[in-house]
Amino acid sequence: MQSVLAVMPEARLAPTMPFEVEVQGETVAIPSRIYNEEPSTDSERPPLAGTQQVILHCLYSRHSDGRVRQRHLEQIVALGEPWVVPFVVQLAGEYVLETIEAIGRGLPGLAVPGSAQRRLYGEFIARNPAFFARTERRVVSYWSCYYRWKYGAFGTYPGYVLLEAFRAAVVEQVGAQWPRHTPHPAGGRG
Repeated sequence: MQSVLAVMPEARLAPTMPFEVEVQGETVAIPSRIYNEEPSTDSERPPLAGTQQVILHCLYSRHSDGRVRQRHLEQIVALGEPWVVPFVVQLAGEYVLETIEAIGRGLPGLAVPGSAQRRLYGEFIARNPAFFARTERRVVSYWSCYYRWKYGAFGTYPGYVLLEAFRAAVVEQVGAQWPRHTPHPAGGRG
């Protein structure tokens, strides 16, 4: 981790409001936002190793600039590391539609019963029900505020489709229904 922090430029502001999740029995604190500029591609600095590079992408997926978040998300979304999952799920509950669509494209295995991606996300959600419930509520809120005009029924909104894929993953993992914190799509209202 120290080598990752060493390549990150000094932050303009301190990271904001970390949130905690459980990943494979360990509590992980993740910043809600970071304000560091992206590292330069300085040829004098040794490149980061594979895992270090993934950590860097995860941290920058929490950047204050949505374009930076998405660019780094696209580097990690398809990875099968359990500690990457909360960074991806957190972005599912944010307002940038292109980011939600990128998550859907990067997780084709969520739709495949028994797939490694489905097990990975199902296990994470099962261990973090309050985090997932908050994510669901945020998806509804952002749809209602920003996208209701485009997707009149909540069930047609890409964020809802993604939530349902996550829900199918956790239902498969736990073998039981999972509490719903979103309106039923047939009602079309939030």
